[in-house]
Amino acid sequence: MPAGWGGRRNEVIKVTIELDDKPSATTGAGTDFIRAIIAEDLRTGKHRRVATRFPPEPNGYLHIGHAKSICLNFGVARENGGTCNLRFDDTNPETEDMAYVEAIQRDVRWLGFEWDALYFASDYFERLYRFAIELIEKGKAYVDSLSEEEIRAYRGTIAEPGRPSPYRQRSVGENLALFRRMRAGELPDGSHVLRAKIDMASPNMLMRDPILYRIRHARHYRTGDAWPIYPMYDFAHCLSDAIEGITHSLCTLEFENNREIYDWLIEQLDTPSTPRQIEFARLNLSYTVMSKRKLLQLVEEGHVAGWDDPRMPTLSGLRRRGVTPAAIRNFCDRVGVAKRDNVIDVALFEHAIRDDLNHKAPRVLGVLRPLKLVVESYPEGESEELDAPYWPHDVPREGSRKLPFSRVLYVERDDFAEQPPPGWHRLAPGREVRLRYAYLVTVTGLVKDDAGEVIEVRCRHDPASRGGQAPDGRKVKGTIHWLSAAHALPLEARLYDRLFRSETPGADGGDFRRDLNPDSLEVLGDSLIEPSVAGAAPGSHFQLERLGYFAVDPDSSAERLVLNRTVTLRDAWAKVAQREADERAAAAAAKAAAKAAHKARQRAKAGPAAASVERPLAPEQEAVAARYRERLGLAPAEARLLAEDEGRQAFFDAALAACGRPRAVAKWIANELQRELKERPVSALPFDGAAFGELVALVEAGTITAVAAKEVLAEMLATGGRPRAIVEARGLQQVDDDGALRPLIEQALAAHPQQVAAYRAGKEALFGFFVGQVMRASAGKANPQRVRELLHAALDGEPA
Repeated sequence: MPAGWGGRRNEVIKVTIELDDKPSATTGAGTDFIRAIIAEDLRTGKHRRVATRFPPEPNGYLHIGHAKSICLNFGVARENGGTCNLRFDDTNPETEDMAYVEAIQRDVRWLGFEWDALYFASDYFERLYRFAIELIEKGKAYVDSLSEEEIRAYRGTIAEPGRPSPYRQRSVGENLALFRRMRAGELPDGSHVLRAKIDMASPNMLMRDPILYRIRHARHYRTGDAWPIYPMYDFAHCLSDAIEGITHSLCTLEFENNREIYDWLIEQLDTPSTPRQIEFARLNLSYTVMSKRKLLQLVEEGHVAGWDDPRMPTLSGLRRRGVTPAAIRNFCDRVGVAKRDNVIDVALFEHAIRDDLNHKAPRVLGVLRPLKLVVESYPEGESEELDAPYWPHDVPREGSRKLPFSRVLYVERDDFAEQPPPGWHRLAPGREVRLRYAYLVTVTGLVKDDAGEVIEVRCRHDPASRGGQAPDGRKVKGTIHWLSAAHALPLEARLYDRLFRSETPGADGGDFRRDLNPDSLEVLGDSLIEPSVAGAAPGSHFQLERLGYFAVDPDSSAERLVLNRTVTLRDAWAKVAQREADERAAAAAAKAAAKAAHKARQRAKAGPAAASVERPLAPEQEAVAARYRERLGLAPAEARLLAEDEGRQAFFDAALAACGRPRAVAKWIANELQRELKERPVSALPFDGAAFGELVALVEAGTITAVAAKEVLAEMLATGGRPRAIVEARGLQQVDDDGALRPLIEQALAAHPQQVAAYRAGKEALFGFFVGQVMRASAGKANPQRVRELLHAALDGEPA
């Protein structure tokens, strides 16, 4: 890690070029379903005002996911002339800290919002305690003395109702006496809990007498040792909303099932108001983890330098990296507010950053990996100043600076090639290039060290080309940036990249830390930058031409500037992804070819009759195979399988007409259908290609899972039935409704508490085990991707 992390701050301000970064009154305005609900509530008079709140738990720093919730809650309040509170739901004394409270307040203000009132759930501890007493007195709550394991066992499963606790029928007087003893601190941790008395047979397992209070002899960061009992989140959250007069309680989808508890408590108690809970999709980014538990793990294990490490998705990390509040707000606007969880490509976020900084970051010259360039034709000891604009022609801003030019310059090492490849337009022996804002130069010689490495390039310049244009009109394609060696300032450049190299870190239950990108930070200590940026304040933004957008880090000093790369000028990962896709395709083709060759050898051993199956394709067959490969993108083995038999060709063409997905149809024919056919022709099938294409189309559309499709295919082979009719008759439609999947997930977690504990303790390879449990419970009908998303939320999700 860079030395001096989090150290000195430069007080000198010389270059500060920014735009107004405050949100407008209409930030986030739109026509999403939440705003439609609020508009209807105001129109009908259900509410005369709008009151929202942003309710973080102070057990970590805010991240980009929280930014969506902040923009939504503050945005809808602002748009409707309402109020938005900042409330800390601090009911867990073992994980919360005032440092997190201060960091959250700082981040909300930095994002551009100011709360109407600041509250803490701990402010309401006495009032919440009285609400609990009221429930006991109404016979709606009781003190349970079962252990945690026993409570879990008594809760039942999704298929079986729970059993009532033997303590459920305690009298009101006995419950009050025990609860007051809990409050007085007379009873040890884990000996008793307060539970709501609702319905142990409820299909929503969260409603099976949920726990409202537990004993915790732990010091609270605000209330000290005053309380040995603490309310559970579901109890404190909804009642805090009611106490504050919140009209619309906006939360993320993982709390959808909790809404029933929320409403039940409000109905049972005499609360000052009746808030309405509305759920929306949380913000998930590719190549990113959003779990505060995982982010804390990264910090505590030293994988990053702290919560404000510029590689972290925390708001403090993004701020230090150079991302502006406006870029985050604009990104949240573009993502919008949806009812279903999804994963947003991080490239969209990076595009929003570039789009924002394009109008805020003045252009300057910097050299990250210097290579000396000596202009032999320029007089020794002399220098001059050249005019250079801060802004390109397409940015409507004004401003320029003077760039010093001298005989000895520095250029990027990557801008020189001794043996240039085809299409090279930069420095090379005998080649002429343009020095940005300066002269045309031609390479005349090289200086190498003892190892043969080029350490200096010699060139001559055309004095008549000052400004970069040749007076005789000759065309020069290459333009590179440079710095005068005598005037350049020392620079430490920290090149940040994505923290994870996997699009979905820890996918399928793997340890997410194995997906950490070892190249997420490169520190270049010998870089250089032009003198105009001297004294730039921490947080100042610049675009280093041809290199990327950078921001001044707080570690900067008067002697040495430190810049963090905020984002590259282009999405370099798009090329990487395409290259990896090409490599995977090539590997698959090679594997298929090897498999085909192995089969040919096996048939050859079996004798001439078997070997003849692998005979060369006839010219017309090869033409068909080539068409399948080149026009439809089929793998060579699949193209050959189809082309060598006219019946299979006709079957494939009919299936393709019904489905329209050539690769999917070909894979199903090669992998599933051919396994059933063996040596029989497709004419022996009791169904045609159109029916088979209909089956593949059902899979591709997400109507059924691949597992269910195999069951459908088996019946088609037996009866010749149509796939859609089979699906409907047997109820095989893919289950992707959260209301149906969440109970299955709850059942899987409740049935395996030891595995849950092990997963949360860091054994994340168990994730695949939980996926398998849910898939089996759904008879293979559950949407696997949605199961993974909901499992992640259940096992380690945080409110966004």
